[in-house]
This record gives sequence, C-alpha cells and structure tokens, in this order.
Amino acid sequence: MKKANQKRFAPKLKIKKGDKVVVIAGAYKDRSKVVEVLEVIPELNRAIVEEVNIRKKHQKPTQDNPGGIIDKAAPIHISNLMLVDTSGEPTRVGRKADDGGNIKRYSKKSGEILD
Repeated sequence: MKKANQKRFAPKLKIKKGDKVVVIAGAYKDRSKVVEVLEVIPELNRAIVEEVNIRKKHQKPTQDNPGGIIDKAAPIHISNLMLVDTSGEPTRVGRKADDGGNIKRYSKKSGEILD
C-alpha cells in the first residue's frame, strides 16, 4: 500500500553541487545574490547555498568544538534558485541528448551546453 505523500517518481533537478545560481525569491537581503551551491537535497527539493538563508544554531561544546552560537546555512527551495550560465546571465535549464545519446543540460537563453 502506498503512503499518502509518496510520489511515484522523483523529479529531475536542474541544479547540481558546484553550480553558480542566483537567488530569485526569499529574504530581501538574499535576493539577486550570485552564489555557489554547496549541497543538494533531492528528497526535499532543496539546496544549501553559501551566504544565503543563514540561521543561528546553539551548539553544545565538545572536545573538537568550543560550542556557542554559530551561523549555519539552512536549505532553500530549488524553485527560488535560477542557474547562471557561463556568460553570467540567469537562465532556465533544458535537457537534450548529445551525439552519444547522453543527456546534457543546456541554457535555454544562449543554447550552450552547461555540463
């Protein structure tokens, strides 16, 4: 029996770790920043990007860490990010097969291959 919130297929994400993205929605101070993706969480459709959605975390002291209040990047939804191509312009992302039959990402604005 299927769970109520379980999807049959996971959506293919257009953003990968290491990509340059621009924040198109969210907190006013974070909007229009061009930053790098640190981690992608496909189960939640979210990504952790540097210097965006920073939260305070109270950390207990350990042998390695002195503890205290630290700043930590929280995940942001993928729909609030837009990929930046090599020319520096934000673009939508498409997928098409190359000559060898491999699927590649391409910029819909300029048409160039992103991978």
